[in-house]
Amino acid sequence: GPTIALRQRKKPKSSENKESAKEENIKDTPIPERAPKHVLFQRFAKFFIGCLAAVTSGMMYALYLSAYHERKFWFSNRQELEREITFQGDSAIYYSYYKDMLKAPSFERGVYELTHNNRTVSLKTINAVQQMSLYPELIASVLYQATGGNEIIEPVYFYIGIVFGLQGIYVTALFVTSWLMSGTWLAGMLTVAWFIINRVDTTRIEYSIPLRENWALPYFACQVAALTGYLKSNLNTYAERFCYLLMSASTYTFMMMWEYSHYLLFLQAISLFLLDSFSLEQSDKVHEVYKIYIFSLFLGYLLQFENPALLVSPLLSLVAALMLAKCLQLNVKKGTFVAKMIKVMNFYLVCTLTVTFNIVVKMFVPHKENGHMLKFLEVKFGLNMTKNFTMNWLLCQESLQAPSQDFFLRLTQSSLLPFYVLVLIICFLSMMQVIFRRINGKSVKETVTLKDGQIGGRPEIIYHVIYTILLGSLAMVIEGLKYLWTPYVCMLAAFGVCSPELWMTLFKWLRLRTVHPILLALILSMAVPTIIGFSLWKEFFPRLMTELSELQEFYDPDTVELMTWIKRQAPIAAVFAGSPQLMGAIKLCTGWMVTSLPLYNDDDLLKRNENIYQIYSKRSAEDIYKILTSYKANYLIVEDAICNEVGTMRGCRVKDLLDIANGHVVCEEGDKLAYSKYGRFCHEVKINYSPYVNYFTRVYWNRSYFVYKINTVISFQS
Repeated sequence: GPTIALRQRKKPKSSENKESAKEENIKDTPIPERAPKHVLFQRFAKFFIGCLAAVTSGMMYALYLSAYHERKFWFSNRQELEREITFQGDSAIYYSYYKDMLKAPSFERGVYELTHNNRTVSLKTINAVQQMSLYPELIASVLYQATGGNEIIEPVYFYIGIVFGLQGIYVTALFVTSWLMSGTWLAGMLTVAWFIINRVDTTRIEYSIPLRENWALPYFACQVAALTGYLKSNLNTYAERFCYLLMSASTYTFMMMWEYSHYLLFLQAISLFLLDSFSLEQSDKVHEVYKIYIFSLFLGYLLQFENPALLVSPLLSLVAALMLAKCLQLNVKKGTFVAKMIKVMNFYLVCTLTVTFNIVVKMFVPHKENGHMLKFLEVKFGLNMTKNFTMNWLLCQESLQAPSQDFFLRLTQSSLLPFYVLVLIICFLSMMQVIFRRINGKSVKETVTLKDGQIGGRPEIIYHVIYTILLGSLAMVIEGLKYLWTPYVCMLAAFGVCSPELWMTLFKWLRLRTVHPILLALILSMAVPTIIGFSLWKEFFPRLMTELSELQEFYDPDTVELMTWIKRQAPIAAVFAGSPQLMGAIKLCTGWMVTSLPLYNDDDLLKRNENIYQIYSKRSAEDIYKILTSYKANYLIVEDAICNEVGTMRGCRVKDLLDIANGHVVCEEGDKLAYSKYGRFCHEVKINYSPYVNYFTRVYWNRSYFVYKINTVISFQS
């Protein structure tokens, strides 16, 4: 009895001891203290001022673009026809479909007519929405009609206003990205300043408003800003969830807006793969981004009318290989020799699987998308030689050549390039230092402080370094890619000079002891951008104000007269033939059917362009007549600017390229003319003698254009 009672008394005593021990542990655990009210107020004030500066920068840039566009073209004082002529080349095609959507009796009917379009190119029915990525025009037309814009604003102002507004979002996203990386909104202000000053190399908005990249890149900038925040180590759960959702939405929207978007995301995926390979970020976060890619690709495939280009894209092959490699990955102890070998094998496995997946998918998925791009790259890098007109014409385009010295000179004059190179070198060397430590098995702090001086330990910084190196390498080969690379040059350079961590990393390497390095880093991170800002303000602000004060005028009376004649004199069912750039303007300004379009993502259209360009070659009247009638053309337009072109680049005139393709010039023998019994068609047809007058009758001409009616009944004269 007593023994039992004793045991019963001991049990509750032991439980009481456990509870008391738990209470002691809870008491011993340090409770995070709340920041003082003045610290919270400072953080809120900093955040509020930064957000206000970011939004204000975007709005001011959008207003600046609108004012500059008005001054450049004297837009509000022009008639509708003269306004439409300012849209050149493929921009005219995009805007013409926006007009077609507004004229449609309903949205559904308008979409159907675009997806089954047989009123643009003769003898060809195209899905214009898929082939030309017309989702921006669909959205703009819906917004215009839903908001009652027809009672407030003209369609053209609503259209270009949306694009200018997106450019404001673009600038704001770059501002936020540099702010997230540096921790100060001063970096965002410097990013915007450099972006606007170097706008000749950061954007093509001034020359071609409706370009797909002008619609798409703002969403990509938002995606990059969200990804930058998502990769940060000290992010709370709610901020991480917000960044993830924003990244998902912007990735999908970017993919829908631009046909070449998946190539840009492919470079981003490579950067994230390298980031993950060197264990510079949690693998879970990186693989969540891969899932976003997969979701966006397949949803885009379904909503883009089962677009095969997305299935055969290198992005899908890479992400599939990465996901499979993760499933096969072994858990081994970090720092061991086996772990290092596994890393090397994993890298090799991903590369092999990516190529294998891409080859297998292309075997089963019928596709013709961008086949000419591979041929172009072969010729570009000297792997192949060709006399093909289209390939040589593409090689002669300024945007597809290597950057000129003027490009680097402009970036240097604005002080952007020197600071970018400095920041890139410091970040790259710090990154290599951190990677070397990880390879050797040394522990690296998860949270890097200012005192550590290890800017290369932050994953979001390293992602941007890898990405800008990849994109910059391509921009050094193809100048057109500078519009993708230069904005990130602005952002990375601004982040670096405003970041105390970067200066602290440099001082730690230099082993600075005379002055307290942390204090000096803080001072320089404020002083250097301030000095740069004042110097930019003094030198470039007067130039910007001068541009806005100068009233320019877009004057092209010959094209206006041509379009007016077509609308008044040509039959509604007429089909016009001529250069693709002029055909785009005719489609927009008159609505008449054409034989070709200034689009270079379709093999059939490329072949049509080459055939129609034969009017500037040394071919017989009969050959040209057969080509034109095969496309049911009724009128031919010869442009004096192409026929009598005096090109600045040797061998890049249209007629020179045609002579090479047709064998009328032997390049290997010093450009000697080979025998051709026919003169250049565009010259001979103007003389009005047989046999040219048998096939063609001149019906209109001015200083720039000669219009010929293609005879249906041929009467041969001796």
